[in-house]
Amino acid sequence: MQKRRWRSLGLLRRLLTCAICSIALVALLSVHVCLFPSSKVSMLPDAYKLPAQHEIGYQKLRSERSWTREFAPLHLSKAPLPSRKLDGASGILDTDKLWKPPSNRDYEHCVEPSLSYTYPGESQRYLLVHTNGGLNQMRAGICDMVAVARIINATLVIPELDKRSFWQDTSNFSDVFDEDRFINSLVNDVKVIKKLPKELATATRAVKHFRSWSGIDYYQEEIVSMWADYQVIRAAKSDSRLANNNLPPDIQKLRCRACYEALRFSPRIEAMGKLLVERMRSYGPYIALHLRYEKDMLAFSGCTHDLSPDEADELRTIRENTAYWKVKDIDSAEQRAKGYCPLTPKEVGMFLTALGFPSSTPIYIAAGEIYGGDSHMADLQARYPILMNKEKLMPVEELEPFINHATQLAALDYIVSVESDIFIPSYSGNMARAVEGHRRFLGHRKTISPDRKALVHLFDKIQQGALKEGKNLSNRIIEIHKRRQGSPRKRKGPISGTKGTDRFRSEEAFYVNPLPDCLCRKESPNVNTSVIVG
Repeated sequence: MQKRRWRSLGLLRRLLTCAICSIALVALLSVHVCLFPSSKVSMLPDAYKLPAQHEIGYQKLRSERSWTREFAPLHLSKAPLPSRKLDGASGILDTDKLWKPPSNRDYEHCVEPSLSYTYPGESQRYLLVHTNGGLNQMRAGICDMVAVARIINATLVIPELDKRSFWQDTSNFSDVFDEDRFINSLVNDVKVIKKLPKELATATRAVKHFRSWSGIDYYQEEIVSMWADYQVIRAAKSDSRLANNNLPPDIQKLRCRACYEALRFSPRIEAMGKLLVERMRSYGPYIALHLRYEKDMLAFSGCTHDLSPDEADELRTIRENTAYWKVKDIDSAEQRAKGYCPLTPKEVGMFLTALGFPSSTPIYIAAGEIYGGDSHMADLQARYPILMNKEKLMPVEELEPFINHATQLAALDYIVSVESDIFIPSYSGNMARAVEGHRRFLGHRKTISPDRKALVHLFDKIQQGALKEGKNLSNRIIEIHKRRQGSPRKRKGPISGTKGTDRFRSEEAFYVNPLPDCLCRKESPNVNTSVIVG
């Protein structure tokens, strides 16, 4: 009897234990569902989310291709862990090496004026400036005109931005740049005013095309002599009107102060640019890729590799109908073989893969609308799914004020590119050169400049079946680009044997590399002061 009672108590105890365990398990599962939602729900902060109505808004806002409309894949909403790639037989992990910037070799800013530099005197002579080209062409021209105003002792009127270029942008100076900062920052160098005095509004003015790549003698003699007959001189163009080299040190330093200290973007653009940088950083270290594969670039350069016959015909028609593009008949294959064409998105993907960047690498596309959209972006998108741009990172209400203002959109790309961990341009145009120079000025941040001529030779071998993607190609491309990553070097002079305009044209532009004029090496005992090529 007693044994039966103990057996019953044991059974009851086991039943109670099972019941308690079942209740605990149900409770645990309930908590798990609340705390760890499905991976289909985005984990991005609210500022990064694009509700469904925003996606609809994009379609109404502009007829972009789908790759530009899609936001970040939800499963990649957190910063991905970088893949670890083995460095050949050595077995050394080289992920960190991929992102490591070149040594700045102790170079630092040296833009302060010399002891003999004087404050600007009172001047009743005025320089009007009509800038020309896109954002970065205008930026360089504005900074050069600051130096010219100093040389000819003129009061500079806030420059007029180009509204007639390919982009047809109606933006004024204050829409793109911080006007007050520009004026105040240059107070010890050049007097800058917002408008010409009323009494001179109807005065006769000289309209002058300043000679390209001119030295100080040209301005001090030919231009200064015009003050005898005119109180106002209007510079009809601003691009490349000042020599890159052989100018007084104080003038060169002034150009740097104007470009990197005085000429800042408007507060609205600066704030939005910084927000874009923060959103890119949420994915981890990122590459800013200046993908110059837009309709205007391809039409201007005559580069039609990998395009359909209809696309090539469209670009040819644009080139023929654009009056100020002087060269009409272009051999695309010859251009490409010489390295004069931008890399295609597919070629960029092959290049990045060969360098060793894993597929989890976040990439910001600094560009306008890519010609052909999906049809030309598919290969790059497949290799690197975290492919971002303004349209993906900005909700429609944030982007809307900048739409139809190509200069302001380009300014956003400029900020994200300058602040990137690595900058890679697919073509050495004005944007690429300006960003490279700015990154050099800020401490030689890593900038990889593709050797397009060498690359297309290798890519053609792959297309012909004579070479395959893999270790052999990777080793060759890495070797080619060891000294093309933005390390300190002096600005390149003219190509030997060139003369006249061609000689000046062959020089490396001042704003591509401000060394030695605006960067000086700290004096350190027992340190080799040689400058390496980068």
